[in-house]
Amino acid sequence: MDLDDRTRVADVMSTPLETIGADAPLREAARRMRDENISALVVTTGGGCILTQSDVVGAVADGSDPEATTVRDVMTEDVETVTPDLMLEEVAAMMTMYGVKHLPVVDDDYVGMMSSTDIAAHIS
Repeated sequence: MDLDDRTRVADVMSTPLETIGADAPLREAARRMRDENISALVVTTGGGCILTQSDVVGAVADGSDPEATTVRDVMTEDVETVTPDLMLEEVAAMMTMYGVKHLPVVDDDYVGMMSSTDIAAHIS
């Protein structure tokens, strides 16, 4: 297979990128995820953070009040990112290696999100 024929992140990533502020209540984040049918939001803190469904479920399971708890309280920090030109196989390997289901796509700024669902939909 010629490298030019392989699928790149830019061809599969989810756009537009959905974001949320770090001070937003957890309930607002959960509603946005449900309404947009997505499982992660990039947190607009300027520092590589996301909020995933797993973060929300973990907080609720631990007894956090979804109205009083903020995104900042439960978000995942220092997440790995990928660039739009990476090959899909490389991203799948990164997700497996890091044990994650989401990788924000960065090209000078955040431009999209790669999820394990995006990969599965592409190969099926």
